[in-house]
Order: sequence, then structure tokens, then C-alpha cells
Amino acid sequence: MGRNLLSNFILIIFFLVSLQFTVSSASHFVLVHGACHGSWCWYKVATLLKSAGHKVTTVDLGGAGINPKQPNEIPTFSVHLEPLTRLMAALHPEEKVILVGHSMGGIPISVAAEKFTKNVAAAVYLTASMPKPGFNILKYYQLLQPSELGDSNFTSETGAGSSSFLFGPKFLKSRLYQLSPPEDLTLALSSIRPVPIFRDDASLKAAELTNKKYGSIRRVYIVSERDLIFTEKFQKEMINSYPPQDVKEIRGSDHMVMFSKPQELASLLQTVAEEM
Repeated sequence: MGRNLLSNFILIIFFLVSLQFTVSSASHFVLVHGACHGSWCWYKVATLLKSAGHKVTTVDLGGAGINPKQPNEIPTFSVHLEPLTRLMAALHPEEKVILVGHSMGGIPISVAAEKFTKNVAAAVYLTASMPKPGFNILKYYQLLQPSELGDSNFTSETGAGSSSFLFGPKFLKSRLYQLSPPEDLTLALSSIRPVPIFRDDASLKAAELTNKKYGSIRRVYIVSERDLIFTEKFQKEMINSYPPQDVKEIRGSDHMVMFSKPQELASLLQTVAEEM
């Protein structure tokens, strides 16, 4: 009888130790979408990461996904960033997250790393804009050239909250989703929303990045080999311009890596977490 009690006790202790190991090895990923997209674009990768035991939070930035704000209600970049800012501010002081930004989502995660440095274990740039300290968001938006974006729609007017950009259906199909399943393109065509374009001084200040804070964060860049928006050459130029601590690559993926190569992406993100 005594031997059975001892055996049961040992099994309980083993179970509790194993449970603690599982919990402590899990990471919290915060996934941030790119221009015109929303949290919906992460449904495959979020499911894979959760199935592996990780915590995953997806964010709809202001005016994106199911966020209720309309473009005219988003006068500055800080308003656009509010959902991510609220999430980061609500973290426990000792909690650390892995920020993952896709495409234009590289800018929001960089600003979050600047403002909440102690809560960021790493910033992962998925074929994304990876700014340097001293970043100027007004010059960044000047790089958007309507003539190079096919049937995409620009509104460029004076006044805060009056300028925006929306991918056109032909451009989405041929340049962003050319290697992704057709059902994901259908999802995008029914879900994308205009992304605000900011030209005000308040946005310039809200997006300031410093060496002391943002520059101290571990950065990982994931290259998408067959991206036709951020070409492989352009991605590597960004990497060479401001080298991250690590570079990884997914071959055979278009710009929408989370749709064209979800398993590979989820696996790489888990590798990033294991290397922390």
C-alpha cells in the first residue's frame, strides 16, 4: 500500500514538472498584418501555433479587419496603432512577446518595440519593412507610387485622415497572391479595407525610433523568395542596410507567406521562439 502511494506521488510530481516545462516553453506571438489586410490573414498560422501550445494574439489595426474605425476617424498614425498599443500596455510587466509584422506591419511592430521594449523578446519581419532608428514615416509613405500598383486605388487629398490606399483585385491576384490558394484570394477580395496614408507632424513624432530602445531589440528577418511586391533583392537590400541578428528564408512563397507556405512559416516562428 505504502509503495503504491509513493509511486502515485512520484507520478504526480513528474506530471507537475512536465506541465511546468510545457507552459514555460510556450511563447506568446503577436501577429500584425500588412496594408489593407487584417487579423483574418493569420488564420492558418495562428491555428498551427496554437496547436503547438503557443499563445497567439492577432491584431486589427485602426481601420483594418473588423476594427470599427473608418479612414476619416484615423487622423494620425498613433490612432491607427491604438489596438496594438492597448494590447502591449495590458501585458504583465514581466511578460515578453514575439512581435511578427508582415509587409507594412513591420512599421507598427517597430514602434511597439520602441515604446514597450521590456515586453518584447524579438521582432520578426516577415517580408516586411524594417526601418532604422531615425525613421521618417512621412518619407516612407512617399515611396508609394500609384503608377506602379496597377488597378490599386489611391485617394490623396489635403486634410488629416483623407488619404488612403487600397489594393486592386487584379494587382492582388497577380502580385500578392500569385502562389496562394484561390480560396484565400477570395477571402482577401471580400475582406481588405483601405489603409490610411499619414502626412502630419504628429504621425512623424509617433513613429520615432531610437537606437537605445528599438535598436536594442532582437530582430529576425524572414525572406520570401518569390515575393513580387518586396522582391528578394529589395528584402536583402533592407537586411544589408540595417542587419538583423538573424535571417531566415522561405522558398517558393509569394508576398502572402501565411497563405502560400503556412506550415513552413509556423515552423520558422517556433524556431525563433526556441532560439530566444
